[in-house]
Amino acid sequence: MTVGALAPVTAYAQEETIKVGILHSLSGTMAISETTLKDTMLFLIDEQNKKGGLLGKKLEAVVVDPASDWPLFAEKARELIEVNKVAAVFGCWTSVSRKSVLPVFKELNSILFYPVQYEGEESERNVFYTGAAPNQQAIPAVDYLMNEEGVERWVLAGTDYVYPQTTNKILEQYLKDKGVAAEDIMINYTPFGHSDWQTIVSDIKAFGSAGKKTAVVSTINGDANVPFYKELANQGIKAEDIPVVAFSVGEEELAGFDTGPLVGHLAAWNYFQSVDTPENAAFIDSWRTFIGNPERVTNDPMEAHVIGFNLWVQAVEKAGTTDTDPVLDAIVGLETPNLTGGVAKMLANHHITKPVLIGEIQADGQFDVVWETEAEVPGDAWTDFLPESKVLEADWVDLKCGNYNTETKTCGAS
Repeated sequence: MTVGALAPVTAYAQEETIKVGILHSLSGTMAISETTLKDTMLFLIDEQNKKGGLLGKKLEAVVVDPASDWPLFAEKARELIEVNKVAAVFGCWTSVSRKSVLPVFKELNSILFYPVQYEGEESERNVFYTGAAPNQQAIPAVDYLMNEEGVERWVLAGTDYVYPQTTNKILEQYLKDKGVAAEDIMINYTPFGHSDWQTIVSDIKAFGSAGKKTAVVSTINGDANVPFYKELANQGIKAEDIPVVAFSVGEEELAGFDTGPLVGHLAAWNYFQSVDTPENAAFIDSWRTFIGNPERVTNDPMEAHVIGFNLWVQAVEKAGTTDTDPVLDAIVGLETPNLTGGVAKMLANHHITKPVLIGEIQADGQFDVVWETEAEVPGDAWTDFLPESKVLEADWVDLKCGNYNTETKTCGAS
C-alpha cells in the first residue's frame, strides 16, 4: 500500500513524486520493535515535505509489511524497487532479514538504510549501516561491566540467529583475550518468540551462585524479552545480583512491560530518550505532535533512521539526483547532527560515527545514563577480535571493496 505521513502525502499522487520504501514488520514477533520505525519514516518524510520536499518534488512513502517472515523481506524489497520504483529503502531489524534482502539490493542496484545495531562482519556497497557495530555497543558494554561492576562470570543469552551468534562469537573471544576462563562463560540460544524461560533462568541463577559477580549480556530480540524479564523477577533475580545488559531492549519495548522488576538492569545504545540536548527535545516534541500522542516514546533505532534519512537527503541534494550510483558517491564523508549533541559522519566503510551510552532502567520505563564515551566512536565493519576478520578492511571510496584483505592485498567475494 502507498501511505503518506499518515495521510497527507497521497494528495500529491497526481504529481511526480520521489518514492521512499519502508520495509518494516508491522505484524509477527518483530512488530513490537519495528512498527515505530515505520511511523518514524512517515514522520521524517512529512517533515521533509514541509520544507519543500527534495529536488523540487514531494516525497511519497511506500509501506509494505514483511510480517517478521525473513524470505518475505526479499520479496517485499523486490516489490518496492521493481514495482514501486522507490529511490531508496529504509528498513529491516533482524540481521536475518537484512541478509535476506542483500542479494536483491545488489542485483537491482538500489540502496538500503539499515537502522539497528548488528553483529558487524559485513560491508556492502548498497547498504548504509546507521545502527551500531559491535565496537559501538557490545564491546563497550562488556568493558563497562568488567571495569565498573567487577563482573567475572558471563551469560551470553541470545535469540537463535545470526546477530546474537556472531556477536557472542566476538564477545566470547574478547572475554577470553581478557583472561576470562571458558568455564566462566555460559552461552544460550532460544528461538524467536520464546516464552518458557523457567529452566533457562534457573540455569542462569545457578551459574551466578558460584561466588563470582555474574552478568547477562542479552541479545534476545523481539517479544521474547517480556517473559524473559518476568521470569527473572519470578525467580528473585535482581539487578544488583545478576545485572542484565540488553542490546535490543529500548524505550519502545519497555512501554509494554511492567518495568518494576527491570529497575536497575541495563541497556547499551547510542541514544536514549532521556538525553538532555536541545536537538533531542525538539525531536521528541515534533514526533509527539506528528503522532498525536504526548506519551509516545523515542528510541535508538529511531535516531538511526533520522541520521540515515538526513544523510540520504543531503546526498541526493549534493548529487542532484536520486539515482543510486551518484548518491553512493556523494554520501561518504557527509555529516549530520545526531540527537545527543554530537555529529554523525558517514564513513568509507558505510558505517557511521556514534557515541556509546549505558543506561539503567528506571521505574518510568526511561533510562538513566550511567556511562558514556567521551567522543563518537567510528563504526568498525570487521572486528579486531577475530583473527579472520582482523586482516579485513572495508573502503568503498579508495579500495572499492567491502572486505579487502590487508595481507593478501585482494578483495573478497562480497
